[in-house]
Amino acid sequence: MRMRQSYLLKACVFATGCAGIVAEFTLSTLASYLLGNTTVQWAVLMSLMLFAMGLGSRWSRLLTDRLLDRFVAVEFYLSALCATCAVAAYFGSALALSAGAFIYGYAFAIGVLIGMEIPLVARMNEAYQDLRSNIASVMEKDYFGALIGGLLFAFFFLPKLGLTYTPLALGAVNFAVASVLLWQYRHLLARPKPLMAAFWILGVGLLALGFAIRPIVMHGEQSRYRDRVVYQDQTAYQRIVITEWKGYHWLYLNGNVQFSTYDEERYHESLVHPAMQLAESHDNVLILGGGDGLAIREVAKYADVKAITLVELDAAMIDLARTHSVFVGANKKSLTDPRVRVVIGDAGAFLARSDSLFNVIIVDLPDPKGPDLARLYAREFYRLCARHLTADGVLVTQASSPLHARLAFLCIERTIADANFATVPYHTYIPTMGDWGWVLGMRAKGRHSEGLVRRVRELRFEEVETRFLNAEAMRGMLHFWKGMFDAQHEIDVSTEMMPTVDRYYRQSEWGME
Repeated sequence: MRMRQSYLLKACVFATGCAGIVAEFTLSTLASYLLGNTTVQWAVLMSLMLFAMGLGSRWSRLLTDRLLDRFVAVEFYLSALCATCAVAAYFGSALALSAGAFIYGYAFAIGVLIGMEIPLVARMNEAYQDLRSNIASVMEKDYFGALIGGLLFAFFFLPKLGLTYTPLALGAVNFAVASVLLWQYRHLLARPKPLMAAFWILGVGLLALGFAIRPIVMHGEQSRYRDRVVYQDQTAYQRIVITEWKGYHWLYLNGNVQFSTYDEERYHESLVHPAMQLAESHDNVLILGGGDGLAIREVAKYADVKAITLVELDAAMIDLARTHSVFVGANKKSLTDPRVRVVIGDAGAFLARSDSLFNVIIVDLPDPKGPDLARLYAREFYRLCARHLTADGVLVTQASSPLHARLAFLCIERTIADANFATVPYHTYIPTMGDWGWVLGMRAKGRHSEGLVRRVRELRFEEVETRFLNAEAMRGMLHFWKGMFDAQHEIDVSTEMMPTVDRYYRQSEWGME
């Protein structure tokens, strides 16, 4: 009997260790999505929760009696807080309050309660094991539970349940732990009646929340966008939202607009056609990112293209591009083109293991917001691209806004030049996105090749169907305002070890939002 009680306690520690790490990851992901700046939010939230766990461990010394009652109560409190954390955060957003206050408040409270768990279990378990075995076994189960929780969060909770139902699942885990102990050892409880009442109230509350949580979260989601939300999904990599206004649609990834069907041609024609027109051959084209299929649509307009390889990290984007009516209508079913091969994976990893050469490499990735994306704007990445280009091949990358993220734009252009490319920066105005820029590059030493600039000025675009781009528009895109490049010589090159493009982006108007 004593051994069975000890095993049950340690099984509870395993379950709560699993739920605890998932709670930390969930709150950090919520903060990243609702407050922005992923690196800062994860660092602050994880640090805050670890600090709170330390306080919880310290305060647990004040609990000197009725340890089983108190542990069950802690689990019930954790169940309620974990289950409602997402609702509270979205509730704050919907009421134009500070979602951060809710998220950080919940993180602190949950951290304190998690910190109390292990000391309470260790003290209860000391009746069954000596000190050395007791501490080792309790900590072991907590750490093993954290491993399983981390794996479940990455591969099941976040991609399958999203930020809507993952908190509810956490609440259910803590509720189950408390319920097992409550019913199995109710005869050992000093005050069973309040805990029994909490069991029934919380059980009914969790069931009710299960039915109500989606419309509550949807209401909070809607409050973040000016237009009507018609689709939302949380994948393992990002939050995908589609909004609609007067028949036009907008795609948002993690709250950042990616395109609008109102004017996306201005972006994708400017991204694709200058590079395609410069290239001597179009046999083999590589697109990094661009899972929406819109860049493929433009590349596919060239009859002499033999192969298009698309590398996209998020398989959910490919599924949307192939099946969702908004995407299919915009990309003209481009992913069904027999010349297209889709590779699911990281752009840098694909280039590192590939031995193919490409005539054109089109980099259509999100802005360099955070170290994970900044490495795909680093000198090492562009040198890797150069190794996969034919002798007369062309590289083009989107480079954010030269107006709103000027230093980041200049950093991208200088970094490509430092990777031994001749470069040509250009930009245009996109009504739904503002002033946007790109950088063209061809393998050569030195910067701003005058010969390359002349070639770009002479592009005609007559043999390809476009809605926006023509020779006059291209010439206009090469001109920038006074003082645009004054600070160019002071800009640092971005590398994998020193991702300065991330710093420049965070200093910009957009990075500070």
